[in-house]
Amino acid sequence: MNWPTGCFNRAWAPWPSDVALVGIRAAGYRLVGFVSNHNDNPLTLPGATAESLAALKQKLAASGLEANMTALRYNEDAPDEELEKSVLAQLNHSQAIGVRHVMTFGADKPPNHGRYFRLMTKAAGWAAQRKLQLVLKPHGGISASADELQRCLDTVAHPNFKIWYDAGNIIHYTGKDPAKELKPIAKHVTGFCAKDCPGPGGEVMIQFGAGRVDLKGVFVGLKEAGFNGPIMVEGIKLGATPEETNGYAKANREYLEKVLREL
Repeated sequence: MNWPTGCFNRAWAPWPSDVALVGIRAAGYRLVGFVSNHNDNPLTLPGATAESLAALKQKLAASGLEANMTALRYNEDAPDEELEKSVLAQLNHSQAIGVRHVMTFGADKPPNHGRYFRLMTKAAGWAAQRKLQLVLKPHGGISASADELQRCLDTVAHPNFKIWYDAGNIIHYTGKDPAKELKPIAKHVTGFCAKDCPGPGGEVMIQFGAGRVDLKGVFVGLKEAGFNGPIMVEGIKLGATPEETNGYAKANREYLEKVLREL
């Protein structure tokens, strides 16, 4: 197995981006994924500029981290032309900082589902042109569990549209067994979001082992499907200070590494 491990920036969202990068590196990670925003830098949002992107790349280089993911953010009720312009800008900015994956969370409102599928079909092609992979994360509604995720794959029907599995979110949104939900879609999974969850609607920013996610069981399923990573830690107990959060992030890294050694 060659499953690179890293950490999303979500737990450090209340602080500036450089604090997040320093903290993630201090916790022992070498990969970072930008799935949350920071007030000091637009990251790869449409408002990013050549100057802000250059500053972000400089911060990454100074931190010793490599960025491997960004996440699309937009108003799903916006007109189609505005949505496409926003997604294209974010894909261009993601390419500029050298990531490999761009995450989408689905669409919340049923009237927007058709629009979402059309947008993702185009976006998957645009991402491929930029050597990016577009991935869908389980996030309730249109992407709640295996059946919904498979429907999304079938409807978008593009080879560059894959699944970034999130066992904690499966429990949070559906209460279903993440290991069982994984099986029918495992061959489409190209990344894993590591978080725990105590039950439907439960808090996911907690320490591994404090909830119901059987990480080892899910990893066995991924291994059987030929998964080759990466694994990105998202769920981390939120500390009152960056330093406290860094400690929780380190503890979850060590927990994750122990589980992986047991496979």
